Amino acid sequence: MKIIEQYSEKQFDKIEIGFANYIGDYAIRIKFKDGNEKLVDFKPFLKKSQHPSISKYLKENLFSSFKIIDGNLNWNDYDLIFPVWDLYNGRIE
Repeated sequence: MKIIEQYSEKQFDKIEIGFANYIGDYAIRIKFKDGNEKLVDFKPFLKKSQHPSISKYLKENLFSSFKIIDGNLNWNDYDLIFPVWDLYNGRIE
């Protein structure tokens, strides 16, 4: 018996952020290159973290200084970064 599974190229497209805009109160509107758009609220994650390297991003000026690098949100040279799949799903933990 021979099992053949065919995959389209679309199934393997890399999920990348094309644009992100800081809305305020630790929320970022993210537009992905495939057209999907999410509003992600980072505040609950930041508030419950007890680790100083994460909780320092409760300083709004530091949090809002993210950049898009290699299709993902990046803070201060990979000091804070989230799995792009979680952002695509609109939730972080």
